[in-house]
Amino acid sequence: MTLDQKPRFSITTPLYYVNALPHIGSAYTTIAADAIARYYRLQGHDVLLITGTDEHGQKIERTAKQLGRSPQDHCDQIAAGFIDLWQRLNIQYDRFSRTTSDRHHQIVNEFFQRVWDRGDIYPGQQQGWYCVDCEEFKDEKELLPEHYCPIHTHRQAEWRDEENYFFRLSAYQDTLLDFYAHNPDFIQPAIRRNEVLSFVSQGLRDFSISRRHVDWGFPVPIAPDQTLYVWFDALLGYITALLDAETTPSLDHALTPWWPINLHLIGKDILRFHAVYWPAMLMSAELPLPQQVFGHGFLTKEGQKMGKSLGNTLDPYELVNRYGADAVRYYFLKEIEFGRDGDFSETRFINILNADLANDLGNLLNRTLKMAFKYCDGTVPPISEPEQSQPPFLANFIATIGSEVAQAYQSLNFSHACHLALTLVKAGNKFVDEQAPWTLYKQQEITQVHRVLYGVLEAVRLAAYLLAPIVPDLSTQVYIQLGLEIDFQAQPQKQTPKQLQAPLNITYINQSQWGVLQPGQPLGMPQPVFQKLEPLSVTTA
Repeated sequence: MTLDQKPRFSITTPLYYVNALPHIGSAYTTIAADAIARYYRLQGHDVLLITGTDEHGQKIERTAKQLGRSPQDHCDQIAAGFIDLWQRLNIQYDRFSRTTSDRHHQIVNEFFQRVWDRGDIYPGQQQGWYCVDCEEFKDEKELLPEHYCPIHTHRQAEWRDEENYFFRLSAYQDTLLDFYAHNPDFIQPAIRRNEVLSFVSQGLRDFSISRRHVDWGFPVPIAPDQTLYVWFDALLGYITALLDAETTPSLDHALTPWWPINLHLIGKDILRFHAVYWPAMLMSAELPLPQQVFGHGFLTKEGQKMGKSLGNTLDPYELVNRYGADAVRYYFLKEIEFGRDGDFSETRFINILNADLANDLGNLLNRTLKMAFKYCDGTVPPISEPEQSQPPFLANFIATIGSEVAQAYQSLNFSHACHLALTLVKAGNKFVDEQAPWTLYKQQEITQVHRVLYGVLEAVRLAAYLLAPIVPDLSTQVYIQLGLEIDFQAQPQKQTPKQLQAPLNITYINQSQWGVLQPGQPLGMPQPVFQKLEPLSVTTA
């Protein structure tokens, strides 16, 4: 299969605002996006994972001034911090989009011109309460007493009264509702869809797409004394990211071949921008709409909302440095139902990782490998017809587990994908205890010993494969000890056909099938694939 014949899948994280270094919520979204991208790569798709930074607006301007930096220097430092954290978390992004780039400026101007030519931009007077942290006007009924923002509770909204340019969002109310009705999966999960339907049904108002007295941003093409509103600019960063490095920046070039995006993955706090404003803007420019917007929930720590004022923020750099990328990835995707709010508890974090990865998976592999070295000379047990060797403990499970896990990943149900893989591991542990191959060996039931050990080793391999999008390092270590040369940190489509055809470098797509381990294949020396975690208090900032 050539690259052009592969099905394509494109996914974005938000373009994260660079007022500060990434927090755990940003890491959570990006880990999830990376797991989805890895899943589709393993299925043979050509995948484009877009992440990046949103770098304009008054908040950036003020933050940089407070820190004694120029706005561009500030953006450069914070963007580098995002890139550093993504590397530590094993995020395999394909494009990192920055909204201060010259190429992005060209896309923004061309898009603005399309919407202007459509008659959907006009001058008007903007009055209202404005939250600088949200970069958004707020209805008075949304605000807390004394006009504090309900999201940034330390920040009072500011009264604004100025002439701006507006986008005719109200003209798209009925069109949006019709689109939602005909595309019920466009907004997920259902609770987010219902929120948007309620908001739009109450009536849409035109929104300001420019600001006066803000220097840090792109000037409005038809009015250079004003600056484009940060959200009008930022959303277009998804399109800019589609440009190949050597391609001349233009909308036509950017939109081929990856547009429309398959999945925008976001936090629920920016749902309206992605599920209402963004599709209306695209409709105005006569461009196809993304396939889906998924708004996940918020994170708490030990049952409390996180915040600097509370002194209980969770530093993602510190977390990954202490416990490793796989531990962080596994906990947040396994323990939190994606789409709902979730909590971080250090005690639960350590207990879950030790129970699932160190004890259940790691110990099963280790004890079985040791028996294989003792009873099979360190090779995969010599059984006939390995593809038909499913042990009884898998009889009602193996036929459907591959498709069930696939469905879990496709529906972003990471928790269920982990549950299925761990069910397989626990069944393997139970099977070893019940069959007692050490006793069978003493009884000279050598053929049965081989069948038991093969079945358990293959079950561990299959579990590692199913978990690979979430814990790629651990899965790679499992495969190495099983004598397989697949590296789950490598991107499959970037391997050469020769590499993919190597005897032990088996293609990724067939790994969900039973019987991959070849009898007589040398095994790696048994050693722990996941070290047990010790309680360490995570530093707060």
